[in-house]
Amino acid sequence: MLISFCQAVITYVPLLWFVRLADGMPDPALRDRLMRQETSRQTGGWVTLTTAEKKLDTYLHRLKEQEMSAVEFPPALHFFKAKPLIERSSVFKLLQKMPKGGALHIHSSSLVSIEWLVKNVTYRPHCYICFTWENSVRFLFADRQPFPRWDCFYWQLLETLRAKIGDILGFDNSLMQHLTLFSENPEGEYPSQDVVWEKFEKAFIAAAGLVTHAPVLRDYFYRGLEELHHDNIMYLELRAGLSRTYELDGTIHDKVWTLKMFQEVTKKFTEDHPDFLGARIIISVHRALSVAEVKAAVQEAIQLQRDFPDVVAGFDMVGREDSGRTLWYFRDALSVPSQLGVQLPYFFHAGETDDEGTDVDQNILDALLFNTTRIGHGYALAHHPLAKEISRKGNVAVELCPISNQVLKLVTDLRNHPAAVLMSEGHPMVISSDDPSLFGTTGLSYDFYEAFVGIGGLKTNLGTLKELAINSIRYSSLPAHLKDMGLVMWQKKWDAFISDNL
Repeated sequence: MLISFCQAVITYVPLLWFVRLADGMPDPALRDRLMRQETSRQTGGWVTLTTAEKKLDTYLHRLKEQEMSAVEFPPALHFFKAKPLIERSSVFKLLQKMPKGGALHIHSSSLVSIEWLVKNVTYRPHCYICFTWENSVRFLFADRQPFPRWDCFYWQLLETLRAKIGDILGFDNSLMQHLTLFSENPEGEYPSQDVVWEKFEKAFIAAAGLVTHAPVLRDYFYRGLEELHHDNIMYLELRAGLSRTYELDGTIHDKVWTLKMFQEVTKKFTEDHPDFLGARIIISVHRALSVAEVKAAVQEAIQLQRDFPDVVAGFDMVGREDSGRTLWYFRDALSVPSQLGVQLPYFFHAGETDDEGTDVDQNILDALLFNTTRIGHGYALAHHPLAKEISRKGNVAVELCPISNQVLKLVTDLRNHPAAVLMSEGHPMVISSDDPSLFGTTGLSYDFYEAFVGIGGLKTNLGTLKELAINSIRYSSLPAHLKDMGLVMWQKKWDAFISDNL
């Protein structure tokens, strides 16, 4: 690979020289060489396809051509409108079968489909609901009617409430509306980033009482791994705040209990599904906290990683960047590991903004200064040439979450996503889904579709998909021996995928 890269650089310089000196009609052979040179730079450009892979790639290219010439092109539409079109897509159906490696950017509160939460969890005994004054809901499991609180004056047992309602299906659908962003008129319902983020954060709060109930959380994690496995994903790195979990009688469990439970569930799942590599947690705190609170959280994360080295991957800060505090604001807290002489890998959200030139826009560079392992979203990275160069040379991968970027109104038409530049340059990159349940998805196939068909366009090919899948293991937090094991497992799945779809 290194020799090929050096040859490409050596070839590239004289090619440019000939381009500058050419007079009259350009040399068609030179044009072809330049086009091949440019294609080789894209994600997957250096991947050598086997004969069988080339055959499938030809078929895939033909399918993509058909979809890109259609009257309604899904990546140009809002995802909520595009989803039915995507689900009918032959490209999408192929992507569903494809082994995608790992999901490296998913938040714990949105890991599992909303339908499962409503149809399964809210039907469990002792589940209470309260409708708030700001047109939201809260849930709580309790062995007796909960006491009123500032945002919930009257709690009702859901089992009793459903018995009084004639249209249970309609009621359940209304509950789902509180837990997701889905709308048939997203442009009208969410006219600005402020509006959609307000609903986004309300949905997280509404779901909290369900997913932090200890018996539910255990089932929730297992179900989440099932949904990923069903979408041909073999590994997970989960952003989790490790909120306190509670029992029916009000007993509260700490973060150590939650990590042990996550470890047990992951172990059971890998025993039940030997082709699943495992799961790890990136401890996350909200950027609305104070410096002192973040410093305490960093210190706690150091200890938790020491106690659970196979479970805790590192640390991140979450929440809306545009309205939150910058990474530089927390520089004293984030410097604690280096001051103590210990390692705590960072996986910072950075560049999830279109406010170019602001203090928030500098999070990209600051994340790199703090030696972030990957960049969450990195939407703004293409506008920072120095940060982009540092990221590329340091193999700091961008976690691209296209549907999230569109739904949260950073971009309207995904063909205009700045990641198109990164993909054309072969920048280190992985595909993930951020908050799938809130967007009405599961797994990674929808985001792979938007990235492959919309952002990558017609020039991306099977080699692109292959490299993106391999990247998800290569840029994971797994130790080297588990990465090697994961790549061997993935290759077997990939070979079977190729042979099954010729």
